[in-house]
Amino acid sequence: MILDLIPTTLRMATPLGFAALGGIYSERAGVINLALEGMMLIGAFGYVVGTQVSGSTGFGLLTGIGFAVGLALLHAVASVTFHAEQVVTGIGINILALGITEYLLPLPKQVGGLPQWQLPFIGSYSFIVYLLPVLMVVSHILLFKTPWGLRLRAAGESTEALAALSLSRAKWQYIGILLSGLLAGVGGCFLASEVHYFTKGMTAGRGYLALAAVIFGNWRPLSGVSACFLFGFATALELANRWNIPGQLLNSLPYILTMVVLIGFVGTSRPPASLGKMKS
Repeated sequence: MILDLIPTTLRMATPLGFAALGGIYSERAGVINLALEGMMLIGAFGYVVGTQVSGSTGFGLLTGIGFAVGLALLHAVASVTFHAEQVVTGIGINILALGITEYLLPLPKQVGGLPQWQLPFIGSYSFIVYLLPVLMVVSHILLFKTPWGLRLRAAGESTEALAALSLSRAKWQYIGILLSGLLAGVGGCFLASEVHYFTKGMTAGRGYLALAAVIFGNWRPLSGVSACFLFGFATALELANRWNIPGQLLNSLPYILTMVVLIGFVGTSRPPASLGKMKS
C-alpha cells in the first residue's frame, strides 16, 4: 500500500529537504550553490568521525555541522571575496569533499543514531525529521515576512536597494552561504545517522537532487521542501519495489524525475535576478 511507504518517504526526503533549504538561502542571496553535495558528504563524514571519537551522537552532529560550515566558508571566500566562478567553485568543493572523505575514511564500525521522538498518530522518527517542517515554515516567514529576509533577498535581487541602505551585499551573501552549509550539514548528519556508518560517496547525488528541488520550488521554502518529499517518495518506491518493476528502472527513477523537473520547470521558474552575478 502507498501508506506503507510514508516512513521511508519521510526518511529519504529529510536530508534532501535540509539541503534544499540551505540552497534556497544561498541562492536567494545571489550565490549559486552546487556545493550542496559536498557539504552533505562532509557533514555525514563529520558525524561518523565525531561520534566514533567521542561516543556521543550530539558531538557527532556538531562535528558534522562544523565541517559543512567550514566548506561553506570556503565557498563564500572564493565566490564572494575573490569573485571566483561560482559553478566551478561549487564543483571543486564537491571534488574536494569526495577526496577528503575517501582519503580519511572512518573506521568501518557502526555508530549510534540521533535521538528519536515518538509522537501520537505519527510514529517514531529522529527529531531531525520533525524539525524539517518547522524549519520550512520558519524559513518562509523569515525570508518573506521580515526585514531580515528582505535584506537577504535583496542581495540576490536588487543590489541597488542594499546600496541605498548602505548595507554590504557581501555580508548577506556570507550569511546565506553559511546557512546553506549548516543546513546541508544537518542533512548529511541525518543520512549517516540513519545508516549508522560512512561509505565513500554515500550522498550519491542527493545534493544535486536538492538543487533540483530548489528550482522546482521556485526558490521558495514551502514548495522546495515539498518537492523533496516527491523525490523521497520516488526513492521509497525504489526500495520497496512491490510491483515487480525492473530494478534498473527503479534505481534511476529519482534521477529521471529530476531531469523531468528540470526540463519542465527551468523555463518557467524565475531565479533571483542577480543570482550568479559577481558585481557587489
